[in-house]
Amino acid sequence: MGISELYNLYLQHPVITTDSRNCPEGSIFFALKGESFDGNAFAGAALEKGCAYAVIDEKEYAREGDPRFILTENVLTTFKELAREHRRHYDIPVIGITGTNGKTTTKELVSAVLSERYHVMHTEGNFNNDVGVPKTLFRMDRSHDVAVIEMGASHPGDIRKLVEYAEPTCGLITNVGRAHLQGFGSFEGVMQTKGELYDYLKAHEALVFLNGSNPYLTSMAQDRNLQRIVSYGQTDDVNFSGEVIGNDPYVRFRWRELNGEWREVQTQLVGAYNIDNLMAAVAVGKHFLVSDEEIRHALENYTPSNSRSQLVETGKNKLIVDTYNANPTSMAAALDNFIGMQVDMPKMAILGDMRELGEQSAEEHQKIVDGLKDIPEVWLVGEEFGRTRCDFRKFKDVGAVKEAIRSECPEGRYILIKGSNGIRLFELPELL
Repeated sequence: MGISELYNLYLQHPVITTDSRNCPEGSIFFALKGESFDGNAFAGAALEKGCAYAVIDEKEYAREGDPRFILTENVLTTFKELAREHRRHYDIPVIGITGTNGKTTTKELVSAVLSERYHVMHTEGNFNNDVGVPKTLFRMDRSHDVAVIEMGASHPGDIRKLVEYAEPTCGLITNVGRAHLQGFGSFEGVMQTKGELYDYLKAHEALVFLNGSNPYLTSMAQDRNLQRIVSYGQTDDVNFSGEVIGNDPYVRFRWRELNGEWREVQTQLVGAYNIDNLMAAVAVGKHFLVSDEEIRHALENYTPSNSRSQLVETGKNKLIVDTYNANPTSMAAALDNFIGMQVDMPKMAILGDMRELGEQSAEEHQKIVDGLKDIPEVWLVGEEFGRTRCDFRKFKDVGAVKEAIRSECPEGRYILIKGSNGIRLFELPELL
């Protein structure tokens, strides 16, 4: 069955599922595979639970004579091609966003700004991979005026694959940093892979929103001779410039168009490093004719979630909870911001291992530890931090930290909690 024929079938059954435990009546089940499961084995059960069709790529799982089984060479490829076919039925701006850090926050800020004037379809949660992006595309419908698609990567070529299906009409890279080095091999590998978004946009003569204050991004843009650019950043030579004017703990910043008047915005974001994410939202919003007042309203009312730089005030302490992810670049930025904050409580940091750094893991963890001298109290969690050379307290895992918190009851502190999601530091705030 070709993609056009399958899409016609999809129009008759416009609900997709990849989970045999969730089979809405009349939906189409795609038998995707994972590291520990083969969706083909659940295709029959999906049909029995209510699916109208099941797309499989292993013939032995099809019931002879049952037309509800659709056999294809590769289910994931078919899934993505069908999502692209669906995306092509909507002639609306599609904004592609990738980067090492800040892409989810930027996606949410851009979506909030655009939502002041348009009906926006955007990536939900962290659905930014090979499966998540197609799922997001399937959510497009006639009510949407614009789409904002987040794209993640952990290996070379990941972004190239995603843009081939999302087909963005414009886009931006938030930054490039030292993350997923085990998959990329090097920082240069990170730059090359993230730059695949620029490659696609240039090939299609599409618009790039460029952080002109970021030397890596400007170099990547110059190497590709990008022509269609709207620039933003923290210098005076960009289309939209901004600067932090308060960080106690929420970021207050001001921005202006080139040679224009300053406009101030009080946000609910913690971390001065968010200025780049905020300015990206300003630049995108202005390009799409969102008014200055609408931009201010959107940015002042946006509240972070998902344990991303959230300020949590308990009866005992004030916490900056940033436990969704961590890499050397984001960890250094969070610590620099925390060290620079003027607060009237003793500071404390609970830091968890940074995952997927490969051979450079020991070096990167040691660099972080070496920069912690200005924080009076530091707890390090995980095997990688455990191998560093330092006098800070070390814990094998989050369970050991919980025991220490219960016995010592830290109180009256301003605490930064940051680490990779797998270290599970998100379990700590309720104890502090």
